[in-house]
Amino acid sequence: MSQLYNEILRPVGIRGTQYSLLVAVKLSDPVLMTKLAEYAVMDRTTLTHNLEILEKQGFVNICSGDDRRTRMVTITKEGLSMLVKAYPLWEQAQARIRETMSPECMNALMEGLSALVTATQQR
Repeated sequence: MSQLYNEILRPVGIRGTQYSLLVAVKLSDPVLMTKLAEYAVMDRTTLTHNLEILEKQGFVNICSGDDRRTRMVTITKEGLSMLVKAYPLWEQAQARIRETMSPECMNALMEGLSALVTATQQR
């Protein structure tokens, strides 16, 4: 599935993971990096790597939070513009998946993924 999203988003220059992070930042803007890692179900190292790429592209800003140990992430105008350009492509990927999967299979997949996320977050 990652390959499908990456292929479809290639014309705008971002990967599926980066699109998802931009959406998460937009929905939570501003957001602490630790919270963003939770929302994205991503370890800090992977999150940091992807956010550095998005920051270099001018799509997010990363700055210190209330203390030196926290980092705050915000989306930029360029990041919002990228979401507008990428959204129709993301919709194409979603439509392609829906075309090949029955609603029952799609529901089962989503339930399974939710259960997997819950299981990995329990400590």
